[in-house]
Amino acid sequence: MLRKLFPHPLLTLLLVIIWLLLVNQWKVGSLVMGLILGIAIPLLTAAYWPNRPVVKDIPAFISYCLMVLWDIIVANIQVAKIVAFMPNDKIKSAWIPIPIDLKTPEAITMLAGTITMTPGTVTADMSSDGKVLLIHTLHTDDPDGVRDDIKARYETRLKRIFE
Repeated sequence: MLRKLFPHPLLTLLLVIIWLLLVNQWKVGSLVMGLILGIAIPLLTAAYWPNRPVVKDIPAFISYCLMVLWDIIVANIQVAKIVAFMPNDKIKSAWIPIPIDLKTPEAITMLAGTITMTPGTVTADMSSDGKVLLIHTLHTDDPDGVRDDIKARYETRLKRIFE
């Protein structure tokens, strides 16, 4: 019974939290509307999710989210310094191919999204075989270091979470 009402319980919880943050009103009516959306959206879209992504390590997922949040804050400061203080002729933008070992589409999407959400980098393309992401970075002296950092910091954690 509960499985039919909540086909994606984590999505339901996430939608309720996002709704409360969007309306910025901690009232009973806002919570009720969030619950309605949190229940209705997964129910209406369940047919399009035949194989639900499996998070194999919830504590690692929470840790990953906190780490990405921290990385976004740090990257915002770094980008602000580059934009405010670095002369244009000193900025070294780079296109960097990132070979990926991830297999599940959810893990690959999380990696691409993480790169894009972090200021100063953006995922621009993915190879047709799904084995290489092309990213653009605003400034780097060491493109290989950026690649290695992404693989070590994000990809290894996503492997533990999803695969």
